[in-house]
Amino acid sequence: MFNPLKGLGNLQQLQAQAKQMQQALQKEEVTVEKNGVVIVIRGDQKIIAVEIDGIIENRVAEAINEAVKKTQELAARKLLEMNQ
Repeated sequence: MFNPLKGLGNLQQLQAQAKQMQQALQKEEVTVEKNGVVIVIRGDQKIIAVEIDGIIENRVAEAINEAVKKTQELAARKLLEMNQ
C-alpha cells in the first residue's frame, strides 16, 4: 500500500541539513580586495563590511544587503508561483 506520508521524513531531514548548512555558512567569511575596494562577506551572502580607498562605507554594505534580501524574496515568490 502506498504511504503518502513516507516522504515527510526525508523532508524533515533535508530541512535539518539546510539549517545546519546555513549556520555553518554564517560562521565563514570571505574578504576580497580589488582596485582599492575591500569587501567582507559571510558565507550566507551577508555583507559585513565595505571599504573604499581606506574609508569604511557601511551605507554601501546596507544597500547591498537590502538588494540581496529583495532578490531572495523575489526568488521565493517565483518558486511559490511555480508550485501552484
